Amino acid sequence: MNNNQSPGPQYVNYGFQEGEGTEGRPPAYASAPQMPNVPPSIYPQYTPQYNPQYTPQTIKTHNTVTPGLPHLVPVRKVVKKSPCKCIVALILSVLVLLGAAGALVWYFLSYQCVLGRSCSEGGVCLSASQWCDGIRDCPGGEDESQCLRLHGSGSVLQSYSSDSQTWKPVCADDWNDNIGRATCQQIGYSSGSYVRFSQRNPGSLAFEGYMKLSGFDPHSLLQGQLTSSPYCSAQAVSLQCIDCGVRVAAPRSRIVGGDLAVSGAWPWQVSLHSNYQHQCGGSIISPEWIVTAAHCVETLSRPSQWTVYAGYLTLIQMASGTGNSVGRIISHKKYDKQTKDNDIALMKLNTPLTMSDKVGPVCLPNVGVNLTPQREAWISGWGSIRSGGPVSENLHQAQITMYSRQTCNAPLVYNGLVTASMICAGTLAGGVDSCQGDSGGPMVAKEGSLWWLVGDTSWGIGCALNNKPGIYANVSHFLPWIYEQMQRN
Repeated sequence: MNNNQSPGPQYVNYGFQEGEGTEGRPPAYASAPQMPNVPPSIYPQYTPQYNPQYTPQTIKTHNTVTPGLPHLVPVRKVVKKSPCKCIVALILSVLVLLGAAGALVWYFLSYQCVLGRSCSEGGVCLSASQWCDGIRDCPGGEDESQCLRLHGSGSVLQSYSSDSQTWKPVCADDWNDNIGRATCQQIGYSSGSYVRFSQRNPGSLAFEGYMKLSGFDPHSLLQGQLTSSPYCSAQAVSLQCIDCGVRVAAPRSRIVGGDLAVSGAWPWQVSLHSNYQHQCGGSIISPEWIVTAAHCVETLSRPSQWTVYAGYLTLIQMASGTGNSVGRIISHKKYDKQTKDNDIALMKLNTPLTMSDKVGPVCLPNVGVNLTPQREAWISGWGSIRSGGPVSENLHQAQITMYSRQTCNAPLVYNGLVTASMICAGTLAGGVDSCQGDSGGPMVAKEGSLWWLVGDTSWGIGCALNNKPGIYANVSHFLPWIYEQMQRN
């Protein structure tokens, strides 16, 4: 947290830095020496970052002759063309064109999968009806990995209907906690974290009907046991897969630049240590899983290099406390270290955390939860309280405002550097921001009675500068990816 303005780019650990704009064009190569009968060499120029720029080259084509030597005048011979040869050539040309057209059609139907959807591995093309039908057809199983989801702050269970290709609420007829527990496990949570199911009025979510249980087999995928129905004698299923987003202490009133956090205010906040030092922050999303930033583990990628500390307020407490070892680190495959696009990673702990008033998960943002721009959010961490300073001994917190990408991409703010995988938040006037050491830590917002993880701290220009709010990875954008990793691992 920071309230001091300091010019120039600043770096949070491995990636909290100014986004690089389009650099100047590199100097052109010197022209190659011109030899007789040899055309000049061509050297392509390009700048790979952001908008590629090309330096045009002039190609001189000419014939050379040797002075003083006689020039032979070729004698033209008139050859009588055979009509049969012309017909054969025409037929061959037509056949070649037909073959090329057939190859293109085959390519687009087979590899581009214009009539269905393509698996990410193996080039398998599936029809729309094969997605979410309860049968794994893709080699990696992705056709059945994202067929169930929770909607809104009421966590209404929805299933994807391959028939209508829409999401429909699941009817609570014949539902029980055993089915609820199995469903939460299929989504990605452990059976031990399951809380309960309840019934809820789905409202407009049931506009196109329900998905109704036709029978339950715990060894089969739930979506294969659901059928479309226009009616439901009960209400929709509401699932609480984990007791998340609850805290026992409220934050103190905000002051400019942040304030000291109190015990229990942010129970999902963790400190990630490497080499016995605080490096980054993170957020608990289940007893086994931590969300952080990909740039935090970019160079320290081995799980054995990290220890997770949960439930502490000061670094001194951690020095004599007990942390949890990390068993696995999963960075987003499309993370771009230059632009910080897709700056998100997961850590799976070797031993699950013990939940308490001081240690608890934040809720992953369900589809439909109102986390629109101009909402107030909170950030927390042990980052510097001034630009370029050391990490803080105490956990700090600050209240900020989320802005739209249009606002953040304005010329005087970030000039187009904020992508769909990012959220811009802070104060345009400056004075409140995340800073070095806050990377990977949570940005959260309250909706209903629960707190939801909106983003993880990614990068920014300086700390708390005017028109330079912080940039956070957009957790809602990565929700399918997060659940997919939890399911596979």
